[in-house]
Amino acid sequence: MNEALYENDPVDTPPSALPAVPELSQLMVQLLKGVLYREDDERVWESLLRLQARVREQAAVLLLDLVLDEAEGHAFLKSRPDPDESEGAPRLPRLVARRPLSYPVSLMLALLRKRLAEFDAGGGQDGDGRRLVLSRDEIAELMRVFLPDGTNEARLIDQVDATITKVVDLGFLRRLKPAAGSAKDRGHYEVRRILKAFVDAQWLAEFDARLEVYRTALSGNAGKEGGDA
Repeated sequence: MNEALYENDPVDTPPSALPAVPELSQLMVQLLKGVLYREDDERVWESLLRLQARVREQAAVLLLDLVLDEAEGHAFLKSRPDPDESEGAPRLPRLVARRPLSYPVSLMLALLRKRLAEFDAGGGQDGDGRRLVLSRDEIAELMRVFLPDGTNEARLIDQVDATITKVVDLGFLRRLKPAAGSAKDRGHYEVRRILKAFVDAQWLAEFDARLEVYRTALSGNAGKEGGDA
């Protein structure tokens, strides 16, 4: 009997070698673009839950890990830690670039994260599920205490607006459409729960300590200015 394989002979293909299905391709493209939210598209979210093993395989090829939080309803791709250079491992290029954050952006993220923790601890609900919604004025008030006394109000609002825009671009805030007939609405924002995945308890504690030092320094400077007067 001839045991040679011919072109038309069926060959078992391992699951990992199967071609990418359209659903998988769609999931990878969306995840590479940014965070995937369950609330934005239930159908795509269900596809992710069903194909998450395949997504993890594809992400691993790109040196990425899938972070999937079913409870919070979001998923994203995260770069794997850089290899230890002391072991001679080569430093590979990152597909997801790290972006340094300015102090105002870091400050706003920390304050929003603390506000979200307080909201959750209080069992807060705003009438639309577990969404924390803040007005621009409320966000400005959170920032005000960490700015020097006597800061011009117009300058404060300009800085807050610029920082909010950057935080929206990062995906941690979402501007809500103003209610019909509310022409004086200065802006309301939903704090996206993805913030919990990026600002963990340790980072928040470390930043909280730095904020305390900064607050003390501000108080000292204010005291000196008062004494000189």
